[in-house]
Amino acid sequence: MKNFISEIGRPGICRPKDSEARADKLKNARPGICRTRTGRPEINEAETGGIRTGRPESCKSGKTRTKVLVRQRLTMAMAFGALLTAGACDNLFRSEEQGILEIVFPQEIKTQTKAFGTVPDTNDFLIKVTDAKGATVFEGDYGSTPEQLFVDPGTYTIRAVSCEFNEPLYDCPQYGDNQVVRVTSGATTTVNLSCYQLNSGIQLKIDYSFIAEYPSGILYLKSAEGTLMYGYNETRTAFFKPGNVSLLLSDAGRETALTSRTLQEQQILVLGISAAENGSQTGGGKGIQISIDTTRTWINDSYILGGTNKGDDTESAFSVSQARAHVGEEDVWVLGYIVGGDLSSSKCSFTPPFNSRTNLVIANKSSCKDKENCLSVQLAKGDIRDELNLVDNEGNLGRQIYLKGEIVESYYGIVGMQNISEYKWK
Repeated sequence: MKNFISEIGRPGICRPKDSEARADKLKNARPGICRTRTGRPEINEAETGGIRTGRPESCKSGKTRTKVLVRQRLTMAMAFGALLTAGACDNLFRSEEQGILEIVFPQEIKTQTKAFGTVPDTNDFLIKVTDAKGATVFEGDYGSTPEQLFVDPGTYTIRAVSCEFNEPLYDCPQYGDNQVVRVTSGATTTVNLSCYQLNSGIQLKIDYSFIAEYPSGILYLKSAEGTLMYGYNETRTAFFKPGNVSLLLSDAGRETALTSRTLQEQQILVLGISAAENGSQTGGGKGIQISIDTTRTWINDSYILGGTNKGDDTESAFSVSQARAHVGEEDVWVLGYIVGGDLSSSKCSFTPPFNSRTNLVIANKSSCKDKENCLSVQLAKGDIRDELNLVDNEGNLGRQIYLKGEIVESYYGIVGMQNISEYKWK
């Protein structure tokens, strides 16, 4: 009973709808109303608007009081039984066939905070858990998430975001994570949420020569989700969902597409815009030049934080993104999630069953479904192949792993790893 009471007392977990009203009623009750078992309490008519309320039912004596107590206890028992069967309380009790899902944030979150201020309190992050059929198992802020979710065995997707982001906005980085995990009967599956930037951004550095040439011009940044006007004096970063973003110039009633770029998650692209003599614009005069400031193109957190990952051990292992920049290095550690296998030159498989024991792919996120964002891994004949291949070890799908080996420029069309000598599960 003690554990049950502590569970229902937690905010947001199976609290009866009228609990707050009842709590207020108890809070405002007059103290000492039932000091004696049979005595009639003094009631001040002024306090009741001149209306006598009579003897409180809880203070009735003899057989009447006994009947009241029996009736109260029966009511409490019925309420307790209803609480056990209520659909909102599915997570208070578990069946033997269910497993446990725990969702946690790391104690220290390292993100692009130096560029865009602090990340919101993790208690305010929005959490959504869905099963393999897309049905919602839990949805709410992290602060109200149960410490343990009792769920049926199967595959679940856990999405955590600092805010909703559905259209282009200024200075609105969206942080979070998206993971897919497998829960087995009678076991606890812990989801360690990361916190990285999910959207992408653009900053424009507009040279005075451009402003002088197009004093009445208006610049726009346009994506499939919407358009932002970018003023000449704008200093903020425009954020977009990953994908194609176009830069447009509207001047003298004419709209011209200047350039288009495909942005990825975590990428902040800085474009310099200037007007140059003898440009390529028709009609002579100045042309428009677009330059990319590569020193400000941040692909992952390590560039902002000045990361010191060297791949020498698991503590300094490369992420999948970092590994792509270290082609040719040998005996280095890389950390990633096993997300698929069955590689070919054009594609790979992300869902079981799998047919090939000789390869698999890892990614920064367990939910990755894009081969281009993965690192291919060759499994040579031996114990490592026997223990990691997805044909015989389907349960490895979605697990986070450290791999030690050589980073090669191309293995099945993407940067990959070969000569794997060691591995460790995280």
